Amino acid sequence: MKLKTKDFDSLLKTQLKDKKFKSEYEALSNEFTLAKEIIKLRKKRHLTQKDLAEKIGTSQPAIARIESGNYKNLSLSFINRLAEALDAEPIIHLKSKSA
Repeated sequence: MKLKTKDFDSLLKTQLKDKKFKSEYEALSNEFTLAKEIIKLRKKRHLTQKDLAEKIGTSQPAIARIESGNYKNLSLSFINRLAEALDAEPIIHLKSKSA
């Protein structure tokens, strides 16, 4: 019997019903958002992780860490290099946590 696979959004929706998971996910939401944007732009430009790494002078494992959403210390300089290589522009802003 062949198992059905769920797409990411469907799986995420299910996982977000768990309060602990939701809290942890929300704490990392900015990292995940940036990671998804980088992956989307890289694929749109038909670049591999290795291609992107070479364009910005880093390693493929560094790009993999960034795309995993677990890369903690990205500098603005590095984000600007990523954006340039992906023919994009970074938009960085702060918003209040309170209403």
